[in-house]
Amino acid sequence: MATLAPPPTPPPVATADNDGINRFRMQATQAIATLITVLLTAWMCTLGIIPAIIALMIAKHILVAILMMGLGVDKPRPRR
Repeated sequence: MATLAPPPTPPPVATADNDGINRFRMQATQAIATLITVLLTAWMCTLGIIPAIIALMIAKHILVAILMMGLGVDKPRPRR
């Protein structure tokens, strides 16, 4: 009589190692911060030429900081 081999073990599902939730939170935070920055800059542009120039100068720095955070420039390097 032939016997069947047991089926392979299923892959782990929703393990405790945060399976990508931290990356999703970082991307959501970046998207919300970018949206808020753009909306505040657009609102400041309606107040006049001087507030618009100041808002654009500040927004440029904030958006570059959000980009650098997304690229991982501020992450600590792993120890060897």
